[in-house]
Amino acid sequence: MTATGNPRQLSNVHEYTASHIQVFEGHEAIRRRPGMYIGSTGERGLHHMVYEVVSYAVDEHLAGHADAIEVTITAEGGIRVSDNGRGLPVEVEEPTGRSAVELELTELSFGPKPHTGYGVAGGLSRLGLCVVNALSSRLTVEVHRDGHRWTQAYEKGTPVSPLTRNEETSEHGTTIAFLPDADIFETTRFSFATLSERVQELAFLHEGLAVSLTDERPERPVRHHHTGGLRAFVARLNPCPPSLVHSPAIGFESENENRTILVQVAMQWNTRSPGELRSFANSTRTHEGGSHEDGFRTALTGLVNDYARRQGQLTADDEDITAGAVHEGLTAVLSVKLAHPVFEGSTRTKLSNPEAETYVQEVVREHLSDWLDHNPNDAASIIRHILNAPTCPRKR
Repeated sequence: MTATGNPRQLSNVHEYTASHIQVFEGHEAIRRRPGMYIGSTGERGLHHMVYEVVSYAVDEHLAGHADAIEVTITAEGGIRVSDNGRGLPVEVEEPTGRSAVELELTELSFGPKPHTGYGVAGGLSRLGLCVVNALSSRLTVEVHRDGHRWTQAYEKGTPVSPLTRNEETSEHGTTIAFLPDADIFETTRFSFATLSERVQELAFLHEGLAVSLTDERPERPVRHHHTGGLRAFVARLNPCPPSLVHSPAIGFESENENRTILVQVAMQWNTRSPGELRSFANSTRTHEGGSHEDGFRTALTGLVNDYARRQGQLTADDEDITAGAVHEGLTAVLSVKLAHPVFEGSTRTKLSNPEAETYVQEVVREHLSDWLDHNPNDAASIIRHILNAPTCPRKR
C-alpha cells in the first residue's frame, strides 16, 4: 500500500523515537495515573484505598491466621487498619538488600503472599499496598512478628526511615496507617456510612471474622463491631419478622474436592419486598452478576418446579413457575470463592468463570432439595407464596 498525504506530516513519524517515550516505575507511575489503579480520584477511589488494605487483612483470615480486623478513621482524617495475622515478613530479600515489608509497599512486581487458595479480589492483583502507599502523603507500617515490633515510615510512596526493630513482643499482626494525598484526590474526607457498609459485608461474608469500625474524628466519635455469617446478612436485609414466609433463613455451603471453589448461600422469602439477590466473588460485590448468579437462578427455578410437582402443588396441566415468580420476595446472598477468579471489564463486577455456574447449580440442587424435604411445612409455605406471586402464570 502506498502512503499519501503531506510529506512534512509523514516525516514526523520518523521523529517519534524511543527517546520520546517516558517510562515511569513504581510509585511514580501510580501517582501519574492513579485512576488506572483505583478507578478514580473521587470518593470511590478514596474508599477503595481502604478496601485494598483491608483486603490484605482478610487474606490473612482466609489463610487461617487472623480472626479480627480493626478499621479506624483517625482524628486527623486518615485511616488505620490493624489485624492479628502473621504480620508482614520483615526479613531482607536477596539480592535487593531490602526488607520484604518495603518491597510489598513499594514494588509493583512484588510476588503474591501465599495463602490457602482463595484470595480477596481487591482488583489490583496483590498490588494494593504498593498503590495505597504511593497515593498517600504519609504512611506508617507497624509489624508484630518474630518476637519484636517493627516500624517504618513513608512519604508519597518513598521510605523516609529504615525498617526499625523495636522492643520485644509476643503479639503478632500488621497495622497500616495512611493519610491520602490531597494533591491526588478530589476529596480526602472518608464516609463512615460507606465504610460501615463494606466492613459489615466482610463480617457477614467471613463467619468467624470480627471487623470493627471506629470514627475518632471529633464531630462523631463512634464504634461499630460486626460479626455474623450469611444468615445474619439476610436477617439484616429482611428486618420485618411479620413479613417472613419462613424463619430462620435457609443457609448452606459446599467446597469442591479440589478446593478450588467454595459456594455459600443464605436465602429467605418475605411478602413485603420484590426480592434482592446480592452476589459476591472472593468477597468483592459483583453488581453485574455473572456465571455464579446464572447458576443460582437456573438451579432454583428448576428445583422449585420439580418440588411443586412432586408435592402436587402443580399438576401436569399447570404451566411451569417462571423465574420471576420464584424470585418474588426472595432475599438471597450468594458468595463464591475461587482460586482463579476471572472478571469481565475494568470494573471487575461481573464473574465469568464457567465452573462457578456449574458448581453453584450442583450445590443449590443438592442442598436446597435436602432442606425442602426436611422442612415440609416451610416448603409448602414457600411454594404457596410463589404461586400467589403476581408474576406467576395462572393455572389452567
